[in-house]
Amino acid sequence: MATGIASGCGQLHLRKPVYLRNSYGNKAHSHSNVILNGTQNQIAWSSWVSNVLRVNRSSYPQCQVIKTNWKSRRGTIKSCQQRDGSVTRYFDFIVIGSGIAGLRYALEVAKHGTVAVITKDEPHESSTNYAQGGVSAVLCPLDSVENHIQDTIVAGAYLCDKETVKVVCTEGPERIRELIAIGASFDHGEDGNLDLAREGGHSHHRIVHAADMTGREIERALLEAVFKNPNVHVFQHHFAIDLLTTQDGSDIVCHGVDTIHTETKEVIRFISKVTLLASGGVGHIYPSTTNPTVATGDGMAMAHRAQAVISNMEFVQFHPTALADEGLPNIPSARENAFLITEAVRGDGGILYNLDMERFMPTYDERAELAPRDVVARSIDDQLKKRGEKYVLLDISHKPREKVLSHFPNIAAECLRHGLDITQQPIPVVPAAHYMCGGVRAGLEGETNVQGLYVAGEVACTGLHGANRLASNSLLEALVFARRAVQPSIDHVNVSRIEHGASSWWPRPIAPMVLGETILNKVICRTREVRKELQSIMWEYVGIVRSTSRLTAAEKRIRELELEWETYLFQHGWEPTMVGVEACEMRNLFCCANLVVSSALSRQESRGLHYTTDFPHVEESERLPTVIFPSQRNSTWSTRQLHAQPIS
Repeated sequence: MATGIASGCGQLHLRKPVYLRNSYGNKAHSHSNVILNGTQNQIAWSSWVSNVLRVNRSSYPQCQVIKTNWKSRRGTIKSCQQRDGSVTRYFDFIVIGSGIAGLRYALEVAKHGTVAVITKDEPHESSTNYAQGGVSAVLCPLDSVENHIQDTIVAGAYLCDKETVKVVCTEGPERIRELIAIGASFDHGEDGNLDLAREGGHSHHRIVHAADMTGREIERALLEAVFKNPNVHVFQHHFAIDLLTTQDGSDIVCHGVDTIHTETKEVIRFISKVTLLASGGVGHIYPSTTNPTVATGDGMAMAHRAQAVISNMEFVQFHPTALADEGLPNIPSARENAFLITEAVRGDGGILYNLDMERFMPTYDERAELAPRDVVARSIDDQLKKRGEKYVLLDISHKPREKVLSHFPNIAAECLRHGLDITQQPIPVVPAAHYMCGGVRAGLEGETNVQGLYVAGEVACTGLHGANRLASNSLLEALVFARRAVQPSIDHVNVSRIEHGASSWWPRPIAPMVLGETILNKVICRTREVRKELQSIMWEYVGIVRSTSRLTAAEKRIRELELEWETYLFQHGWEPTMVGVEACEMRNLFCCANLVVSSALSRQESRGLHYTTDFPHVEESERLPTVIFPSQRNSTWSTRQLHAQPIS
């Protein structure tokens, strides 16, 4: 039996992370050296996760039910209350996140068992809901899967996993048809066919969209289906704290997750046979991001603490065109997240100008405004630095008014709300943190090196995006991998049972109410200040253009800030097993920031989204993914699971 000893995870070797690099190519012949604890083993890159996984087919006796809360179509949902009042809920499947990946997966696995969808805020509050552009897929006879594959690989700076790219581009059209069958409504042309848009980096029109609110329509359709499904139970305002893992020899096994209810502050434990992480990205390590406020890297940090392998965290995508509020006639009050101006505006003919109305993109790239996002973001950044300006202008006013308003109603309404008519005036835009191309390393079925743990969506690194994501490939990847993770998850559930007493294997986190309101408010206030300091460091030193000296400075400053913050907490009575929303988000932000900086320091070239002035060129010898393994050294509160904290 697996012991209750937590799978301890320490901080990275920050300057020189343990990493894997290998060239891409034919799956059968593309091998690399995995450097782990000083040993080297030959593993095929495209399928290395699958090769190292060993399915644990232990038979667990059923849990004892103390209190039953409700019934589902396929059986009883078990909710056990301990003598101390703590609550444990039991499900076949746990889904962490309520975006496109989590909901699509939940609808499929619900045919085979009970499902808990755990979401940090309201169910619709996800990055999916804010996605404007659309979903890319080959649905036009003039296009081909080969074209989509080539566009993806070129945009990814030739760092993409070719097998993953082929799988996603091939399966994409069927995933779109499934979405439509579920109830998603996309724009159609006068001929009755889907209206396919074109965006930067795409050689053909292949973007399925619903005006400029595609994500909102997809989220609506999926949530509607989920709420109708009696086997899926949505737990809103439940913040996932840490995965519950055990170690059996060399195997790490995931058994569920601890959560805290963000309103009642109650700690609730979820035990399951399979867990899918679909928790989104980490945009809020930067001060300006298009991501919703929930995107604080919770899934990536939890997985890292649970000893999951992390990959390609240096590749942070900055969207070239977020709305620059200070350029609006009526400046809005401070936003929690930047308002996105979709890639489709440039795809529809939008032109970028500096403040002197000089078009500048053709001087940077022959593809001009249709260049991939990394190119456009760096070009804008260069213009701003050279000219000492704070934003550039994106002009679509030369297009017919009716077309602009029909294609971009949401953008038009937002700008008009602040005094700007996009059919007559250019839009002020500036780059903002948008998407993490790295994440938890996944195999072709969403599997990780942690048994029972699957990943899909932005939290995952599947190899599709390489060094830069092609526009509108993110929703596609989420759909494809959510679907591919279904069958192995079902197989795992069918050979697993939850062991009696499993909930008692780990000490429970505790809410910090015992500290009193005065102390708690001080801790929250200081945590918010530290969060802003971290974001400032990341933007100043780990932004669009980097250098070794600035990355090294960031590493040092982040380490000092993290130590200072943890010391402050513990001096004010905070215990290592205490949990609060602000503190847990902060530990996740620190964890992810360290992953980004250490990964960036390890890449001694400029490729895709990672541009460094010390190594300004692409190096063929560096055309290798970065893979970070956990370390037991120099661990901090942010990099250890709560149930693995030392007893004070």
